[in-house]
Amino acid sequence: MGMSVTISVATERDAEQIFRLQYLCFQSEAALYGNYRIDPLVQPLESVRAEVAGDCVFVARLGDEVVGSVRGTVTEDGAAAIGKLCVHPRLQGHGIGARLLRAAEAALAGERGATRFRLHTGHRSEGNLRLYRRVGYETVGTSKGADGVQMIVLEKPAGSYATTA
Repeated sequence: MGMSVTISVATERDAEQIFRLQYLCFQSEAALYGNYRIDPLVQPLESVRAEVAGDCVFVARLGDEVVGSVRGTVTEDGAAAIGKLCVHPRLQGHGIGARLLRAAEAALAGERGATRFRLHTGHRSEGNLRLYRRVGYETVGTSKGADGVQMIVLEKPAGSYATTA
């Protein structure tokens, strides 16, 4: 009998698992850009702990194991900045990323008053772009990350939640 993946709000005790998971998951992004100094790989554990304590952070669990996470915070302009979405490589392609996004979007709009959602992904990250477009995000511009990676900025209005995984 298999276990189901559940989505829930992250707690402080999840911070270390989130830290390790993001390090594992973002290796492929780093390789894609030839840049192993991207933020998810150099972010200290204490910073992850601070995000879990103060931001809107959700995790996907398989039993006691954190197998996915996403973070979001509402910015001054009313947009929710969503980031560091990751799913363990062995579980990618099963809709967990879309479920995490839906949970974050619902909380950011419903509890924190976000009027729209914004996220960034690297310009070569085709898998990420496919997911984001499938769940309703549209390209609104580009930016350059602090690590030098060219990013695509995507947005969608609050209230337009993904209906497909």
